[in-house]
Amino acid sequence: MDPRYIDLAKVLTSFSTKLKAGEKVLIDAYDIPENFVLALCRMARARKAQPFVALRDARVMRELITDGTNAEFEAVADFEMHRMKQMDAYIAIRGSNNIFESSDVPPEQMQAYMKAMRPVLNYRVNETKWVVLRWPTPSMAQQALMPTEAFEDFFFRVCTLDYKRMIPGMNALKRLMDRTDKVHLKGPSTDLRFSIKDIPAVTCGGQYNIPDGEVFTAPVKDSVEGEITYNAPTVYQGVSFDNVYFKFEKGRIVEAKASGNEDKLNAILDSDAGARYIGEFAIGFNPHVLNPMRDILFDEKIAGSFHFTPGQAYEDADNGNRSQVHWDLVNIQRPDWGGGEIYFDNKVIREDGIFIPKSLHKLNPDYLLG
Repeated sequence: MDPRYIDLAKVLTSFSTKLKAGEKVLIDAYDIPENFVLALCRMARARKAQPFVALRDARVMRELITDGTNAEFEAVADFEMHRMKQMDAYIAIRGSNNIFESSDVPPEQMQAYMKAMRPVLNYRVNETKWVVLRWPTPSMAQQALMPTEAFEDFFFRVCTLDYKRMIPGMNALKRLMDRTDKVHLKGPSTDLRFSIKDIPAVTCGGQYNIPDGEVFTAPVKDSVEGEITYNAPTVYQGVSFDNVYFKFEKGRIVEAKASGNEDKLNAILDSDAGARYIGEFAIGFNPHVLNPMRDILFDEKIAGSFHFTPGQAYEDADNGNRSQVHWDLVNIQRPDWGGGEIYFDNKVIREDGIFIPKSLHKLNPDYLLG
């Protein structure tokens, strides 16, 4: 057993989900080494919790979705909901031997499957203690342009970061966001204005995602005006997108472009009425994560970034938007990515990726890295 497996399993079962005696935890494992599943089971039992395991395979999932019927999807969703309702906690570890495994699944099939599964996802998010993370695979190392061994070292260093060190700065940012009305985001090909008035901010420091490091809220649904170009490449529903551009009027995406796959981009945004509205605005600050690798769970935490998310709002920071889509698209504002500023009520709070107010200095990399 790789000792790093034990260290990470301890973080997930003790810090992230805080498992207690008698609690049931579903370990949802996608294409990962069985030894890490064993490590999670052992660490859960060490806390006298009860582990349950689902083993999944991306190629099998592709097959089931590609030719599945609505009746099949509903039956799967009923089964998954029944199981989820038995659980107190949920730990998902998602590996990927090929990030484009589902790229040829017809969009209407993917939309039907996601629509059927949305109630299960909502229940898991709102009713259980949960944490989700990726697993380091050679394909992820390729995405990060790194050797496999070096990427594994990076992965375990990021995922076992002392997340408690983020707490003071996150709490200060939350307090500031909670009393903010107007937000202005500026950068190359980006000039966005919106309100976050009376929508709570939520801190994320290792409880829900690993890696972590963000504070999120949501814009008032119809308040978004302007344009944005996301400079981080992304993969969503198995399709790659670069230089995604949105223009907003009264909160709605009225124009959407990308460097390739524009038809699929607009098909995603036309999934339902809520997909063209924003469900989340978040500021990322993980000091170990610096460059995009087409993996949302990593990219949305990039130091000096923000993400502005079409689709479903979280109930903890709810602007009322509902959608089967939730797509965390990322813009990086460090100087090496073109720079940019974030203004709260006409005062700059972050410039070129560095927080300016003294109360937020503990979110800057020099503090978080100790």
